[in-house]
Amino acid sequence: MRVPIRHLAGHLLWSAQGGVWAIYRLRPGPDEQGAHTETVQGTYVPRQVREELLSKAAHLVRSLEGAPRLYGLCAHVDGGEVALRMLDGVDPTAGSAARQAGQHPWAQTVEAALDLLEGQEMHRRTLWLAVPLNTEKGALTWAGGVGAVWADLSSQLGLSPAPVSRREVAAYRRQAEQVEAQITGAVEFRPARPAEVVWMLQHALRRGLAEPLLAEAESSPLYGSRVQDGALRSPSYADLGQVRLLEGGTAPCEDDGDDEDEGGDDVKGRRGPWWRRGTSSPLLRRWLQVETEDGCGYQAHLALAECPPAIGADSGDLFAQLEGLAFPVDYCVDLNLVPAEKAKAQVQRKKNELVDQADQYDARPTGMPSTLLDAARDLGELDARLSRTSVEVEVQSVTVLSVWAARAADCDARARALTSLLAGADYRAVRPAGLQEALFTLGLPGTVRPHTVREFVQHQVSDDWAMSGALTVTEAGDPNGMLLGFDQDTGTTRPVLLNIADAPKADASASFAVTGDPGGGKSALLKMLTQSEVDRGGRAICIDRTPLREWATFARSAALGRCQIIDAAAAGISIDPLRMFPGTAQGTHYALSYLTLQLGIAPMTAAGGVLHRAVEQAAQSAAPSMHQVMAELQTMAGSGEGARQEAAATLVDLMRIVSSNPLAQMVFDPKLPPVRLEQDLDSDLIVITTAGLTLPPQEAFAHPEVLRQQPLEALIGRAVLYLIAALARQTAFADPSRFCAIVADELWWLTGSAEGTALISEILHDGRKHNGGLFAGAQDEKELGPDRGLFAYRALSRTQDHKTARRGLEFIGLDSTDPELMRIVTTDLSPLRDKSRKGEMLLTSPRLNTCRVKVAIPRLRRIQAGITTTPGQQPAPTAPDVPVTDAAEEQVG
Repeated sequence: MRVPIRHLAGHLLWSAQGGVWAIYRLRPGPDEQGAHTETVQGTYVPRQVREELLSKAAHLVRSLEGAPRLYGLCAHVDGGEVALRMLDGVDPTAGSAARQAGQHPWAQTVEAALDLLEGQEMHRRTLWLAVPLNTEKGALTWAGGVGAVWADLSSQLGLSPAPVSRREVAAYRRQAEQVEAQITGAVEFRPARPAEVVWMLQHALRRGLAEPLLAEAESSPLYGSRVQDGALRSPSYADLGQVRLLEGGTAPCEDDGDDEDEGGDDVKGRRGPWWRRGTSSPLLRRWLQVETEDGCGYQAHLALAECPPAIGADSGDLFAQLEGLAFPVDYCVDLNLVPAEKAKAQVQRKKNELVDQADQYDARPTGMPSTLLDAARDLGELDARLSRTSVEVEVQSVTVLSVWAARAADCDARARALTSLLAGADYRAVRPAGLQEALFTLGLPGTVRPHTVREFVQHQVSDDWAMSGALTVTEAGDPNGMLLGFDQDTGTTRPVLLNIADAPKADASASFAVTGDPGGGKSALLKMLTQSEVDRGGRAICIDRTPLREWATFARSAALGRCQIIDAAAAGISIDPLRMFPGTAQGTHYALSYLTLQLGIAPMTAAGGVLHRAVEQAAQSAAPSMHQVMAELQTMAGSGEGARQEAAATLVDLMRIVSSNPLAQMVFDPKLPPVRLEQDLDSDLIVITTAGLTLPPQEAFAHPEVLRQQPLEALIGRAVLYLIAALARQTAFADPSRFCAIVADELWWLTGSAEGTALISEILHDGRKHNGGLFAGAQDEKELGPDRGLFAYRALSRTQDHKTARRGLEFIGLDSTDPELMRIVTTDLSPLRDKSRKGEMLLTSPRLNTCRVKVAIPRLRRIQAGITTTPGQQPAPTAPDVPVTDAAEEQVG
């Protein structure tokens, strides 16, 4: 095969067929220096965002001229590539795991991910734009044509292609800069690298075979040309064309020499007509066999032959719908952009032809057919739309869709499935026999449009063409991080990675919230996120208020030797804030907030003023403690007078009632050793269990008079849990050099009080500055507090109540009035009794890309044990030193 590449100077391609092309990578994401980023698109976007994307696509074609070409290529993704992205940014020396002998725990998780991805067909959509360049100087155009002719002769004579002068290179670079200035603002782009342009060619030739990875080409310095001695010198590209194209090939690649050595009728039969060889007719073998040194691949190319006359904005995204197929599909759109004035002249000429046809039909008895009236109406509408603005263009496009497989039968089946999908959307695609090689050639960079494909030209205005979604690239999650699961909106396997700990480095919040019904997978997801951050070198502090001590059980199994379990209800240590933070403003603040919450008094009252003074005096004493606060109040009750003395006496009585309860000993007993952040809370994973501390019912938090009537044990549990959360916040923010997550499932127990809400607000506002974040779960997004809009990462699991589902959709940034989204959330996320679909959620990240994902628990014994809370599948409560041995299901429950 003749290689269409003659020279490559950066992103400029001198074609062997004549002309020079500038090739760009569209929507590339951040470059290697991180100098450029963009918001990526998810599967589900609000209507205003969709309209903005359509306007940018229309802006792109209006900004160009001539005959540019758009490529949508599915780059193969290898499991090793995913593993490298999982290892990106991990410090192997961070955390106590680095001090332990044996394999790093994150390396175990990466190996488990590799086993899970083995044998999966994975790809990612990439967009490329090729723009032909024209110079105003006729000498350069003449030189380019002569160079193309010489390239053709030199390849046959074994000579080097004609060099390109430095002046010509500079002229075309100036032309490329003008093109870049025109398309700036329409879409994010960067110039393609020479190795990436070569990858485009290699990808087209090796479909159905082991193809090179785009990830390697993105960082490769190969294939580029250099200007030496005033001329452009290029490496040889001849080896790229060592392939054989055979339209309708039937047999696997065989060595023809073997047939020559054999004799007899069998050989003659295999070389005879197709009916003697026993094969099917060439008209039925509508595919292209591409033979390389690695074997044979089969490709089928479909041309878009007819578009519907009218399409809706919600169903016109033809190219976006390709992602739902169970196999990858490449597309190439060869554009011819006609200015409005020229297009209007063509429309007027067609109108005149219709008038002539109408006059001819008037003489017939049957009259004028209805199709003539439809054509006249369409031409009138097209003329009106072209006249609406002077910058409008008519897009005359030839669209080629390509599928492939390692076997001809599989390739044919995929082509038929693609044809059915297009027919369901009122698009007609044909797979012409005899034109497979021509359609294949159109998809190669640097080639001219074959004349034989002109019959497939489609005429649209820029807005209609933009609705096809040719610039759609959906991406879920983050570029690197943990393997959360898989994108459920694509037919092929597409891993979803999440790197919450990296968000503060990108000036984003590292807080995560998941909402949904019980059993939707919230707790299992939070455990996965927590364990991944711990294994990757971060820290986590979890508040486990469940009677099963599920987080403690999970920690002992998943982070054995790196976790610390603190049983707060056992009163083995003191969490007195005045003793934990002696002589600091934090200790005074937390002590006062705890007492006002525990005693049920308002800060701006007479009793609140007396309590504030007593706490300040106790904090300034030689031995600050809650016991000393009681002593200060007793002194004020004995020496004061009036309302102050009465308030102090009342507070003393209330504090005696609370301090005499065993559940409050961890706060008021001065004999217990206090918690020290540096010594007691230095493990990677810290779980503070509060089993035994009861809480008021959730409904009581909305009614103060009902809350005051709750049992003393419930009121003590509520206040102590606030104090434990404050301790977790202080510990997490102590070392900004290392990411730390505060994990609190069922957050209503904390946001039900003003003090708890203020603490959550403080964590959400200041977490990024201290390299920390909040991982929270709730059954309703209202339970996340008034500052829930500060959660950067959000997930929504199955929610059957329609009102709650609407709030959940609004929380993740989607249209709550969309009936299709409501159906997905209420009935189609993790359907009940369908174990194969457990763990499905809608996920959005700071890049505002919302997709449906299926959470996949790593296939590691230490992580699977104790991660689910489904009755009968989770291990029973264990003593602190008893290892977990029961295994859980792999799916989230």
